[in-house]
Amino acid sequence: MGLNHSEETHQRLVEAVPRCTGRAMTEWFQLMNDGPSFLRFDDRVRWLSSEYALAHGHATAIVHEFDLVKAHRRMS
Repeated sequence: MGLNHSEETHQRLVEAVPRCTGRAMTEWFQLMNDGPSFLRFDDRVRWLSSEYALAHGHATAIVHEFDLVKAHRRMS
């Protein structure tokens, strides 16, 4: 499924994640690295939402940002 909102909305969600969840994005990235290795975007969003009681928008932003960071690292 992937990202369903604008990049501007995504950036606002990313900025709000630490304040709303009490965890920095780096902590979320570590949890995703240590968690189940779902391949599908939606599966990862559902896992974060259910495992950590996150709002869907926050979970989507975390997964999308995680994918962007991973893609950037591969290209560097």
